[in-house]
Amino acid sequence: MSTPSTRSDASEVYRRYLSAVMLHGHASAKACGLGATDLYALNILQLAGPMTPGEVSARTGLTTGPTTRLIDRLEQAGYVRRAPDPGDRRKVIVEPVGRPADLDRVMAPARQRIGEILSGYSGEQLDTLLDYFARAAEAYQETAKQLRTEDDPAG
Repeated sequence: MSTPSTRSDASEVYRRYLSAVMLHGHASAKACGLGATDLYALNILQLAGPMTPGEVSARTGLTTGPTTRLIDRLEQAGYVRRAPDPGDRRKVIVEPVGRPADLDRVMAPARQRIGEILSGYSGEQLDTLLDYFARAAEAYQETAKQLRTEDDPAG
């Protein structure tokens, strides 16, 4: 059996996977009446918790103006609220307060299919997959930060 390091098509398989995940994210957002970046920002807020608009900007890769409009849209839709930062009342934090009602319905088929795929793996294989996802997420986040820094040395 080939290992990923010896498979000549490993890069292509992985790129197809990433493309499929992105396509599904865009389709899911549209099915919920959101833009892909809006759904992405909601996911970030759900995972990381409340953050400043500057942190939302850094995490989404948007500049200040588009970040403000993104937060405005999410606030108008009832998914986030702006609140005073408890540590510094001059600052504002963005808190998740809701999620699209259709999101669970929209995500259910993919979650079910992925669950079926994962159920075919042993506990040790699942541990390896989860370790990979955690480490790969960190690698992507770090390199995205590096790319942003290279693009804008000021910050």
